[in-house]
Amino acid sequence: MAFKVKFWGVRGSIACPSPNHVVYGGNTSCIEVTAGDVHLILDAGTGIRGLGNEFIRQGRTNSALLLTHTHWDHINGFPFFSPIFCQPMTLDIYAGHLSDCGGIQQVFASQMATPMFPVPLEALQATLRFVDFRSGETLRFGEDVVVQTAPLNHPNGATGYRINYNGHSVCLITDTEHVPGQPDQRILDLIEGADLVIYDSTYTDDEFAAKVGWGHSTWQEGVRLCRAANVHRLAIFHHDPDHDDEFMERLEDQARRMWDRALVARDNMELTLD
Repeated sequence: MAFKVKFWGVRGSIACPSPNHVVYGGNTSCIEVTAGDVHLILDAGTGIRGLGNEFIRQGRTNSALLLTHTHWDHINGFPFFSPIFCQPMTLDIYAGHLSDCGGIQQVFASQMATPMFPVPLEALQATLRFVDFRSGETLRFGEDVVVQTAPLNHPNGATGYRINYNGHSVCLITDTEHVPGQPDQRILDLIEGADLVIYDSTYTDDEFAAKVGWGHSTWQEGVRLCRAANVHRLAIFHHDPDHDDEFMERLEDQARRMWDRALVARDNMELTLD
């Protein structure tokens, strides 16, 4: 059975609908993972709008949404995810960082409350089920999909995910800030031997010193972690909005020369794990 990953949004911080952000994409964080009969969505940034249109086209009526965290760029596409306005849709929404501060349903309700949005959460026709867990717990979907989680170093908390299926694995590690020279052991443990790691590469090492405390990492740190953990491939992800196509092209060339197993994620890129 297929194990596939599709990037619907790869940008961080804010969407970039400009002619200088066409090649690599301007939508914020949203990744679709298909593992046999199990369908998962990772984050609900602006990229989830396009995924929703694809759901309608396919007639899909169920999925699970796993949130790394609830900063604006990772959830602001949710009100424009068209399947939630349709009665046949069932969506389970998971978060691992909000158990002690009101839970994920409260955050989504606040996002769509007056005067922030004209349609309140309770008016949606889909069946929404909200699940709060604690980062570090293991989740299961169906009989064959096991999702390991770990807390990340980010303001207000965030969760990293490792999705295991049929002997293969994909990890999403965003948003997280590293300490130079001190690899995060929680991340190393989570990504060990993974087929694909999608990593928060908002900055370069040269930019990082001016951004300490902002909660993000660099593509070079992603390479270092993946090499140390025997990862097969790295997907550079969560691109800074100031990194336009020209900048990203140079970055991609540098990354490939540093480690030939590194690639730069783009909107609509599809990968198969086998």
